[in-house]
Amino acid sequence: MKVVVAGAGRLGTKIAQVLAATGHQVTLVDTDEERVDELRGQAAADLVGGNACEPAVLEHAGARTADLVVAATGQDDTNLVIALLAKRHFSVPRVAARINDDENAWLFDRHWGVDIALPVASPLVSLIEEATAATDTVALLRLSKAGVDVIETAITEQSRASGRALDDVPLPAGTVVATVIRDGQPTAPAPGLLLRPGDEVLLVSHEASEREIHAAFQ
Repeated sequence: MKVVVAGAGRLGTKIAQVLAATGHQVTLVDTDEERVDELRGQAAADLVGGNACEPAVLEHAGARTADLVVAATGQDDTNLVIALLAKRHFSVPRVAARINDDENAWLFDRHWGVDIALPVASPLVSLIEEATAATDTVALLRLSKAGVDVIETAITEQSRASGRALDDVPLPAGTVVATVIRDGQPTAPAPGLLLRPGDEVLLVSHEASEREIHAAFQ
């Protein structure tokens, strides 16, 4: 997978390092030329100096052929501009953007070209997995006090659960379906609801692992 990460701060650099280490081709972009020079020879990613809000810079970084663009700067307005540019101008299939201020979270949707919103407080591993679609089943949230996990699994054409009713999917013990997100909208998890490609199933469990959820649906 070819990935462009805009923003060479702590989060952006870490995302680039993890993706490069797992075999993805990564280019890291930052406006701070000194930061770019500092990272040369340290980061496994290719480095580009410049403002990713400018089409020429984003194109130079490889956005035209990228599978994923991650806007990970410390400014929400900058991340939204990068996301919109990546989606609308370069038709990047998957765009992720970091949310720095929770009050701006409502803006981070497909109207701004954002496929995946990355809350800054979320676990890094889950952010990377969700943004890259490296796995179809991701633990989104762990509520240690309640002793439960919130787990998401995405239904594709290859999923064994595709075309089956929710009631026909054997769930692990201690697991319930919270909602099915279809076309960006939550749907009541009625037993007879037929799952179809593109659906995202959110489950709550106090026993099952991601592997068990994956086995049930995928």
